[in-house]
Amino acid sequence: MDILSLFIVVPLLTVLALLFANDLKRARIIAMIGSIIQLAMSVNLLFAYFKERAVNDDIMVFTRDLVWFKDFNIHYSVGVDGISVALLLLTSLVVLAGVFISWKMKELPKEFFISLLILSTGVYGFFISLDLFTMFVFFEIAVIPMFLLIGIWGSGPREYAAMKLTLMLMAASAILLVGILGIYFNSAAEGGPLTFNILEIAKVNIPLEAQKLFFPLTFIGFAVIGALFPFHTWSPDGHASAPTAVSMLHAGVLMKLGGYGVFRVAMYLLPEGTLHWSWFFIVLAAFGVIYGAFAAIRQTDLKYINAYSSVSHLGLVLFALLMLNKTAWNGAILQSLSHGFMTALFFALIGMIYGRTNTRDVTKLGGLLKVIPFISATYVIAGLASLGLPGFSGFVAEMNIFVGAFEHAELPYRIATIFAISAIVVTAVYILRVVGIMLMGPVKNDSFLVMEKVTWYEKTGILLMLLPIIGIGVAPLWLSEMILKSIQPFIQGVL
Repeated sequence: MDILSLFIVVPLLTVLALLFANDLKRARIIAMIGSIIQLAMSVNLLFAYFKERAVNDDIMVFTRDLVWFKDFNIHYSVGVDGISVALLLLTSLVVLAGVFISWKMKELPKEFFISLLILSTGVYGFFISLDLFTMFVFFEIAVIPMFLLIGIWGSGPREYAAMKLTLMLMAASAILLVGILGIYFNSAAEGGPLTFNILEIAKVNIPLEAQKLFFPLTFIGFAVIGALFPFHTWSPDGHASAPTAVSMLHAGVLMKLGGYGVFRVAMYLLPEGTLHWSWFFIVLAAFGVIYGAFAAIRQTDLKYINAYSSVSHLGLVLFALLMLNKTAWNGAILQSLSHGFMTALFFALIGMIYGRTNTRDVTKLGGLLKVIPFISATYVIAGLASLGLPGFSGFVAEMNIFVGAFEHAELPYRIATIFAISAIVVTAVYILRVVGIMLMGPVKNDSFLVMEKVTWYEKTGILLMLLPIIGIGVAPLWLSEMILKSIQPFIQGVL
C-alpha cells in the first residue's frame, strides 16, 4: 500500500479495533496506539518527502491514481507537496494530544474516540486529495462528526451549537459543490474529457466569465469553515459547547481546511477570478481580523475569548492568501500551522482549568499561578506566542504576512494592511488582560487552594503542542523553505 493511503487506512483500522473495546481503559489505549502510529507515519512522511524532493521536481510527489467512477472521470487521486506534509504533521500531533487530553472521558468513551478518529480520517483524506470530488467527500467526512461530538459530549446549549455549526457548514458545502461542478464542466481541454483532477484542470484556461462566476462560490464554500467574516458566527458557539479535545481539533485542524481549500482549489484553478474578486474578499478578511480581536476583548468566557481570537488569526490567513505574492503566501501557511498549535494548546489549557475550577469566567478566577504553576506558565507562553512575540511561531508567521502585504505598492492594499496590523495591539490587550486577572494576584476562591496535580497524560498533551510553537519560532527556516518550494508552482499559475 502506498505511503499516503495509510493515512486513511490506519485511522479506520483503529476505529474497527475500538468497536471491540468495552471499557474506558481499552478504548483510550487503542485510540492512543492508533494516534501514535499516525504521528509516526507523519514523521516518516516528512523525512521521505525530503528524500524524494532531492530527486523529484514534480508539483506533487507520492502520487497514486485509481479510477473510482469512470462515467464522470472521478478518481481516487492522491499526492502531497511540502504544504500538505506540514498540515498532515499538524493533524497527527493535535489528534494525539486530543486523545491524551480526553484520557478521562467517561461518557461513551468508545463512541467518542470513534467519532474523533473518523473526523481525523476526513482531514487526512482532504489534505492528500488531488481529485476535487474525492476532496469534497473527505471534506464532508470531516465535518459531519462534529454534530455528534458537540451534540452528545458537549456542554451548555450543545444541541443549538451543534445544529448551528452543522447547518452553516452544510450550506457552505452546497455552495462549494456548485463551485466545484462549475470548475468540472469547464475543465475539458480542447474537447477532451471533463476531469476533477486538480493538476489537469490547472493546465486548462477556464473562460474568464466562468472564473468570475465560480470563484466567489468556491472561495466562500471553503472560507466559511475558515471563519470568514461575516460567516463566522457558527465558530464561537461551537467552540464554547464542544468538549476540550473537540475544540482542539475544531480550531487546530478542521478550520485549516478553509485556507487550504482556498489556496489549492479556488485560487489555483481560477486565477483570473482571483484577481477580479481579491479586493472584495480582502476587505472582508481585514475586517474579520480586527473584528475578531475586538470581540475577544469583550468576552469573559475563556473559550469565547479563544474562539474570537481564532476568527482574528484565521482572518490573517485569508488576508495573506489574497495578497497574491510568495512572501504573504508563505506567511499564510505558517500562520495556519502556528494557529493550529496555539489554539489547540489554549483549548487544552482551558479544559484543564475548567476541570479544576468548574468555571471559565475570567472574572471569577485569580491567583492560579500560585496553585497550578505548570498550567499557568504554559498559558502565558501560549499567550505570548498568540500576540506575536519573537521566538515563537506566531512572530514568524505574522512577519511574513505583513511584509508580503506591504509588497503591494497600491495605497488601498497598504491601508488594508495597516488596518490588519492594528489587531496585534488589540490582541496584546486581551491576552495580557486575561493573564493579569486569571493568573496574577491573590487566589479569589478558597476552594482553588487545593487542586488536582497535573497528570502525565495532560503534560504529554500540552508538550505535543508547546514544542512545535517554540521549535518553529526558534528554527523556522527548514519549514519556510519547504513551504516556499511548494508555493512556487502555484504562484506561477496564479500570476
